[in-house]
Amino acid sequence: MTRRTFIVTASAAASAAAAPQGSAPAIPESISSLKPMTEGVQPITDEERHARIEKARRLMRENKLSAVVLEGGSSMFYFTGTRWPQSDRIFALILPAAGDLVWIAADADNDRAEKAIRMSTDFRTWTDAYGPYKLIAEALKDRKVGAGARVGIEERVRFGVFDGIRQAAPNLEYASATPVTAGCRMIKSPAEIALMQRANDVTIAAYKAALANLHEGMTQRDLGAMIAAAYRALGYQGNAMVSFGAYTAFPHGSITPQKLQEGDFVLIDDGCTVEGYQSDITRTVIFGKPTERQKTVWNLERKAQDAALAAAKVGATCESVDYAARKVISDAGFGPDYKVPGLPHRTGHGIGLDGHEWTNFVRGNKTKLEPGMCFSDEPMIAIYGEFGVRLEDCLHITENGGRMFTKQSPAIDQPFG
Repeated sequence: MTRRTFIVTASAAASAAAAPQGSAPAIPESISSLKPMTEGVQPITDEERHARIEKARRLMRENKLSAVVLEGGSSMFYFTGTRWPQSDRIFALILPAAGDLVWIAADADNDRAEKAIRMSTDFRTWTDAYGPYKLIAEALKDRKVGAGARVGIEERVRFGVFDGIRQAAPNLEYASATPVTAGCRMIKSPAEIALMQRANDVTIAAYKAALANLHEGMTQRDLGAMIAAAYRALGYQGNAMVSFGAYTAFPHGSITPQKLQEGDFVLIDDGCTVEGYQSDITRTVIFGKPTERQKTVWNLERKAQDAALAAAKVGATCESVDYAARKVISDAGFGPDYKVPGLPHRTGHGIGLDGHEWTNFVRGNKTKLEPGMCFSDEPMIAIYGEFGVRLEDCLHITENGGRMFTKQSPAIDQPFG
């Protein structure tokens, strides 16, 4: 569960506890009239997954790794198309530098696991009497991963699982598999970008339908429920963190029950998933007539977002994009640096199968931008006790620079381009 999902869930629970019981509100016409946006979605093909595995093997050779071990999660899905939740019953994948992939599952999960595995038929099960770790060690040996060889551990593998493998195969060396997994996942293919484009299009449609129903006295739960209903009408699952007024200054929102008042900023932030690929969009819009202070800060935020987009060019470092946005905000008298009032967080994060993944627009990150990389562009101006403004659109790097998946907000009272 992400921080934002926690805020959405906790805020809904807090509002529900405070609200009087009664019938559910009617679904507004702007939402009930929506049509599904599921037609034409093209899943990732097995041919592309095979190419990913071969790229991983090339990166393994470059990083002197003989195999990579993965548990259930986004990287396992990326390479194989298999989804599996983590539990005390170890389900693992061994991606060797040479030879077939090896699947490891509990004997109790045999039927489910056999139907779930893909990209290899080498499927081995363990019993409680034997345990999973000896089986993993044997599988590594079968793939010629001998004494002194380096095995990469994918970042989502739990420490207890890693420790069990290490004890069962103490003659091996262990290292991070991130240069391999992130090295593959950071660069999106045209098929991945198409799925992300659909996720972004769906999110904009849901936000438009929900924001058409702002009214004084509504709670953040009311608006969040409308956004979730809009996603369902469009054929997807999604939600949004919602904040009003002074609470918009908190980057990840607040669970405090809130009611919309004239002159409040409204901030909505999150997205949906299409074939596993994420969107992440934030809109900050005024409810009623804005003050000069609100207009000045909103326009400054848009200028900072534009600066980040302009800096996102092939060969530029990730930290230079953060610097470009932060300089706009600091030059206007905020901050300086990461201090508030000002921009308290990184300018953007990587996005793909995870809403937040490698790599980030943040100070110290000297990774150079390459075509196919995808990021959020979301500098924020947080003024605690007053309000906050964040405009977030995601972009992908092309040979000609950053290209947004969505049209940016044109004005304080116009959230959609």
